[in-house]
Amino acid sequence: MRIFGKGRHRPSASWRQATDRAFTLIGDGRYEDAGALLTRAADLEPWLSESWFNLALLHKFRHDWEQARAAGLRAVALLDREAGAPDWWNVGIAATALQDWPLARRAWQAYGLHVPGGAAVSGEPVGMDLGSSAVRLSPEGEAEVVWGRRLDPARIEVLSIPLPSSGRRWGEVVLHDGVPHGERTTTAGHAYPVFDEIELWAPSPVPTWVVLLEAATESDRDALEQLAADAGFAAEDWSSSVRLLCRLCSESRMPSDEGDGEHLDPHDHSEPGHPGPLGHRTDGQLWVPERECGVAAPASLVRGLLDGWVADSPDSRDWRDLEEVC
Repeated sequence: MRIFGKGRHRPSASWRQATDRAFTLIGDGRYEDAGALLTRAADLEPWLSESWFNLALLHKFRHDWEQARAAGLRAVALLDREAGAPDWWNVGIAATALQDWPLARRAWQAYGLHVPGGAAVSGEPVGMDLGSSAVRLSPEGEAEVVWGRRLDPARIEVLSIPLPSSGRRWGEVVLHDGVPHGERTTTAGHAYPVFDEIELWAPSPVPTWVVLLEAATESDRDALEQLAADAGFAAEDWSSSVRLLCRLCSESRMPSDEGDGEHLDPHDHSEPGHPGPLGHRTDGQLWVPERECGVAAPASLVRGLLDGWVADSPDSRDWRDLEEVC
């Protein structure tokens, strides 16, 4: 048997025991103990790509990107197939975290994705046109699913205004994992994967504000969101866009239902009749004028934005209780 050959080998019982125990420890958050076992497994079977894939995975969980890149490169060197291996995806995540753009490009191409510019371009991969997606912020804490734009296979720019409990802001770029946990569907029939955030990749300087609006109609609310967008920032009616879901529902295939109305979403675990994070449902009214709204805008602009919105229709609009929350 060639020790460093690329043929498939059946791992030893000791390797399997160490690996199984390591992943049990990972599930319990005991990364140091798991690392010792996976290192032992790699010593036992250094010719197995799985040995190094598992170590790369552990280092990804620990956000130790230098070690994740090193172990990932050893894993792909032992692969017995040309493209599509998840080993390359983990290398791409580690390379993106480190801004090692030549390696990131190589990883995505080796996985089987088209990267504009090809191997000759060494800069950040742009123009991959991966479309919109959803990302679960703070997946191990008060998880929140928001919408964003995929910059590449490992990064999403947040385009929703996250709730302050997530610690994230509009316009931030987050590094995300490769395996989706759940989907969001639209009435048009489109399905969008929900990826889990790994860590913040690029912060946003734009603060998040919460304000109570009096908007007589949906059109009045829409006018504020459009006004903010025209200024290059964002406003979001949290009374309509936020649902409180259990973990099981959040990680399943869910309709991206938005807006108040008589329909009661059976998966919405919030309380009816309350605007804001617990008020996706109403008690049967089609519109509740009081809206809890998130605004992403600089301090120098936010009050002028709200005052301008009111000035356009003072009989049907008002605001109060503006507070910076993130």
